Amino acid sequence: MDRYVQGKTITRVEKDSPAAREGLQAGDRLLSVNGEPVKDLIDYEALSVRSRLIVEVEREGEKLRYLVRKKVGEPLGLNFETTLMDRMQTCKNRCLFCFVDQMPKGIRSSLNVKDDDWRLSFIMGNYVTLTNVSEEEFGRILKRRVSPLYVSVHSTNPELRVKLMSNPTAGRIMERLTALKEAGITFHTQIVLCPGLNDGAELDRTLRDLASLYPYCASIAAVPVGLTKFREGLYPLRGYTVEEARALIAYGEGKQAEYREAWDDTFFYLSDEWYLTADLPLPPTESYGDFPQIENGVGLLRLFELDFREALAEKAPLPKPRQITVAGGVAANPFFRELYKYLENYNIYADTVPVENRFFGGNVHVAGLVTAGDLLRTFPERGGGPILIPRNMLREKDRVFLDGVTLDELEQRMGRRVIPFGGGREFIELVFGDEL
Repeated sequence: MDRYVQGKTITRVEKDSPAAREGLQAGDRLLSVNGEPVKDLIDYEALSVRSRLIVEVEREGEKLRYLVRKKVGEPLGLNFETTLMDRMQTCKNRCLFCFVDQMPKGIRSSLNVKDDDWRLSFIMGNYVTLTNVSEEEFGRILKRRVSPLYVSVHSTNPELRVKLMSNPTAGRIMERLTALKEAGITFHTQIVLCPGLNDGAELDRTLRDLASLYPYCASIAAVPVGLTKFREGLYPLRGYTVEEARALIAYGEGKQAEYREAWDDTFFYLSDEWYLTADLPLPPTESYGDFPQIENGVGLLRLFELDFREALAEKAPLPKPRQITVAGGVAANPFFRELYKYLENYNIYADTVPVENRFFGGNVHVAGLVTAGDLLRTFPERGGGPILIPRNMLREKDRVFLDGVTLDELEQRMGRRVIPFGGGREFIELVFGDEL
């Protein structure tokens, strides 16, 4: 059966919604809206925005049509089995630097899933390569004007990009990005830099090509390759040295100055990890604009600091001294150690503990990849006061670490409370509050 007309099962119809008023029911299979088949959430949202809809469903083998009138943009009121209303598109690339390929054996299966679904790029900001998108699907991106998208470019040199991704279709990236521009679709891009492969002159070429697509190419982020200790049989790669990181920063800040002069826009951003590796101060907060590349760790520390300082300025010193313990990644520990010294004026004293990542090893030093096992090795003694940890150590909207241990299990093993926190303001509210 054609995948476009299989229909999508409705699991719930919102009470008092336009769909409910006209008699659509849970269990119906959505077939089309205004005569167009509905493949997924993208089609559903695009087609259901109008004020007058002909909604076709299948109920117990019978096809039914409903005329639905509503306000323009008002939700139709249907809920489906999955967010996408379709299967997730997985990745067929074999990127030389793929982090999923560097996972240890025995890790939970969900961590070995490689998604490369352009719909999740639009919905959730996931980065996709556009190499796993058929001509038919790419045409749908253009037709639906899905914007913004987030694209992993890595190189605009066709031969090099094919090598980096081990995918013969990868060389068409500029063709597709140009088509996005011509359709009026905005996109953000990222480059995972690997020493000796796509940096140097190749990086210069990539920036030149992407800059030609500005402002539809709205931003570029460069991040250093992440390497775990589980690389047996994989392409030989290494991390950047201190000297190389400093050279890359000098080059990147030079390009930023060019873009600001031309467009009053930083455009090209370097992830915080470059500055931590180089042992250099982070750029000022204002250089990050509206933080368009925050998911790539670009300006993440400055944003935390900004929220931290604003929230702290609203507080008064505590009447009694309070000692806190904050665990985090090795790389950013010096930054947080200095930042938390401001708490001492408020009678709060922070013990900032760097947690070595032995689970992944390699050059993995960020807090978001710290596991429960790493925390247990860092705090071997049972009992004691609460330990504060960044929430990104846990799976999103969950209480599970990357090694499969739950937060509750970790607390039981440690014999002490482990309290996650999010941004800088949430951290301040936590350390000044009654929970500690």
